[in-house]
Amino acid sequence: MSSDRYSRQKLFAPIGEEGQRKLSEKHVLVVGAGALGTSSAEQLVRAGIGKLTIVDRDYVEMSNLQRQQLFTEADALERMPKAIAAGKRLSEINPLVTVDARIMDVQREELELFISDVNVVLDATDNFETRMLINDMAQKYQVPWIYGGCVGSHGLSFTILPGVTPCLNCLMDTVPLSGATCDTVGVISPAVQMVTAHQVTEAMKILVEDMDSLHHKFITFDLWNHQYSGFKVNQVKKDDCPSCGKDPDYPYLSAGYQTKAAVLCGRDTVQLRPPIKERNLDELRKQLHEGIVEQNPFLLSYTNGNQRLVFFKDGRVLIHGTKDIAEAKSMYHKIVG
Repeated sequence: MSSDRYSRQKLFAPIGEEGQRKLSEKHVLVVGAGALGTSSAEQLVRAGIGKLTIVDRDYVEMSNLQRQQLFTEADALERMPKAIAAGKRLSEINPLVTVDARIMDVQREELELFISDVNVVLDATDNFETRMLINDMAQKYQVPWIYGGCVGSHGLSFTILPGVTPCLNCLMDTVPLSGATCDTVGVISPAVQMVTAHQVTEAMKILVEDMDSLHHKFITFDLWNHQYSGFKVNQVKKDDCPSCGKDPDYPYLSAGYQTKAAVLCGRDTVQLRPPIKERNLDELRKQLHEGIVEQNPFLLSYTNGNQRLVFFKDGRVLIHGTKDIAEAKSMYHKIVG
């Protein structure tokens, strides 16, 4: 039996010896170390890429263990930062791969530290603010990125090639991009694995430079109800798209499109001001299935355990019980997606 770590992968004709060599020279950035991020990162590290950078701002909780495959109960009990726990486990799986794990709240400045040096970016985030930031950054630096998301038994994925495919901004009014989250509607682990199977396969095609094999379809599925579809979206690419059109200005890289945060003086509270002008409190209430919800014409209060968030119609949110801005953002995005 061959002792070559990658022997079975080399036997796969579209990769072979040359493809394996190319993989070993490539750098992948995974944004997020939750369910999608840990699954994708493990597959890529086992495949023998040259370098993997994984960034995340959160820590491991017990509820993560059902689907976030790199973590243990000890990680949850110790509240280990996800990036650190993932990086340690990935290096144990394959010490031949350089793993750069960063505890980081990804904003424009942080993303620019890596983007010019990577060959592909994998989306494993929990919110559209970060995804739109990735989208504009990828367009600006001409780096392919692979969108992915899942809640419940649903999942979706799309490979975005700057200058070739529509970008996420082009797709916003066309494809079913849900705002639900795992914290509001739940998720099953097989849906995670299906999404990352698509993401990692597309990433490997890019890394071995087999661009002709990319499927160029927006993939959606519902595992529980046995539904699967892939549809072409090239026709929705917009010449006037501000992110990927003929004269882009990359709006989501501007300060106006980023969440502003402030710790309120004398209070154990963080105020977030997302880049929205109005929040529909009635629609928000529909996606809150756990905890205590109280609403009046001006605001909605949501309490779940020790967490209390107060949403205002003008978009502002007060997160009570923390002075940590990164923790506050994490709590917010778990609710609103």
